[in-house]
Amino acid sequence: MPKVTFTDYTGESRTIAATVGDSVMETAVRNGVPGIVAECGGSLSCATCHVYVDDTDAASLPDMAEMEDEMLWGTAAERRDNSRLSCQLKVTEGCDLHVTTPATQV
Repeated sequence: MPKVTFTDYTGESRTIAATVGDSVMETAVRNGVPGIVAECGGSLSCATCHVYVDDTDAASLPDMAEMEDEMLWGTAAERRDNSRLSCQLKVTEGCDLHVTTPATQV
């Protein structure tokens, strides 16, 4: 079963077994991970599920779509090269991910 490791901005980590096909955001919300607000519920109309993807995992993810790229310019925390919206990151078989949540989402 794939796993997602969420690290908050203070360095505290939590690893969660994820369901294939779910988004990283859905996994976070379902398991009460702090730091993922997800105001729009995954409809790509806010940027409150912003995460920083670990550089070693970034290559295994699909390229960012134009709409996600546009939404990332509205994040409350600094946008970085490894910024993604967790609602757009689907969990796949055999793909463990490591993401860090920013200090704030709103």
